[in-house]
Amino acid sequence: MQNVTVVSHPLIQHKLTIMRDKQTSIAGFRVLLREIAHLLCYEVTRDLELELIPIETPMGPMDAPTIKGKKLVFASILRAGNGLLDGMLDLVPAARVAHIGIYRDHETLQPVEYYFKAPSELENRLIIVVDPMLATANSAIAAIDRLKRRGANNLRFLCLLAAPEGLEKFTRTHPDVPVFTAAIDSHLNEKGYIVPGLGDAGDRMYGTK
Repeated sequence: MQNVTVVSHPLIQHKLTIMRDKQTSIAGFRVLLREIAHLLCYEVTRDLELELIPIETPMGPMDAPTIKGKKLVFASILRAGNGLLDGMLDLVPAARVAHIGIYRDHETLQPVEYYFKAPSELENRLIIVVDPMLATANSAIAAIDRLKRRGANNLRFLCLLAAPEGLEKFTRTHPDVPVFTAAIDSHLNEKGYIVPGLGDAGDRMYGTK
């Protein structure tokens, strides 16, 4: 699929297999999600623009590379997005954070927004939207729509798993937003869950039903 990157690093695939296993504990699931977020973060930020700034090392002056422009924004789709967010902030602690509260109505499978809080000057920042699952894509599309209405124009979407149906709908609706994922699974079931998937990421993170 155009504009979709599958990050197939062996460490990611190994950790993802353990996460898929229904016997993996809540604590183990959280740790693995945070670790995979570190690895995915490397890929989604691979082409950030750099600029040189003068610094003093213990041995003398030099012009050293640093990330150019305003601070990144990580936009977490609540609640499961926070599992990826925490790992990404480990690597980019200075990043700004947006929170987008969206839940899926289990009858209609349509997104319902209940919270939105974002940094200023979104039009001047790279925004990486994070959610472990891209299933129907309805929540992801609604989140991108909301950010674009606030002026965002440089966006990327990062997830752990994606379904072909969700990817097709997302890339058709937002062809300008690259998608990064660890795996593309087989299909969605009648309830809108990814198969074989790993279940509900939020429930497995927090021990809820």
